[in-house]
Amino acid sequence: MSSRSPCRPAEHERPVTAPMPSRSAPPPPLLGPGDPPPVTVLNPEGRSPVLLVCDHASAAVPRSLGRLGLEEAQFRRHIAYDIGAADLTHRLSERFDAMAVLSGYSRLILDPNRDLEDPTAIPVVSDDVVIPANRAIDRAEAQRRIDALFTPYQDAVAAAIARKREAGVVPAVVSVHSFTPVMRGVARPWHIGVLWDRDPRIPVPLIDRLRSDGRWVVGDNEPYSGRTTTGGTVETHATPAGLPNVLLEVRQDLIATAEGVERWAGVIADALEPILAEPTLYRIERFPRV
Repeated sequence: MSSRSPCRPAEHERPVTAPMPSRSAPPPPLLGPGDPPPVTVLNPEGRSPVLLVCDHASAAVPRSLGRLGLEEAQFRRHIAYDIGAADLTHRLSERFDAMAVLSGYSRLILDPNRDLEDPTAIPVVSDDVVIPANRAIDRAEAQRRIDALFTPYQDAVAAAIARKREAGVVPAVVSVHSFTPVMRGVARPWHIGVLWDRDPRIPVPLIDRLRSDGRWVVGDNEPYSGRTTTGGTVETHATPAGLPNVLLEVRQDLIATAEGVERWAGVIADALEPILAEPTLYRIERFPRV
């Protein structure tokens, strides 16, 4: 007679039961107490009807992401942010007494000037540099970045526009960017590019005024085209709403120093000032695609 208890089977005879489904813990917050904010709003009480936006203002990375597997030197390059664009935005905000909205983190984490369905929104490679931390991003991590960085910035732009509209103002949206002097071995001769899609109200007279100065090589939808971009900040908030708008691209070597920023803030502001002073600019107009 076996000495085994009839009510307790031997180890190898125990019935196999399915494990209880585990509740995965929510991911930790992307941003911690020592991290900068995801968005900065300058001069919220500015009297100008102009709204400045700077999508690639910062090379900051949350502490929780380390350095994305990159050397520190990479965060001083154009792949991490638009060199000089934040300082230029500050100066233009002062010159025009205008509200400005600036992103708080590097576009290597998540580009706030991209459609979220765009595969380059979280870049795996940028200008031949592989970003190790982005090579195996799952949906949860992508959403964590969207919630912490993309949504607050885009919400701040929307709120700034709404604030102007509630005050009875149709704002003119001016987006500030910068571009590299050379890309993939090809020199870019433009000092400044004026990017636009359908609305000519600011870009066409601005191009004319900058070219008439005689000192500058001015790109009309160069080195990028405003007609091929979808899902960017201007395309999301200004174009469908019929707000006057323009995107500026200044060559980075021209605004890499404080002196350069000061000079180009003056060049841009002097060219923009009479255009922005025209009262008829500030109205809703939707233009057909050409």
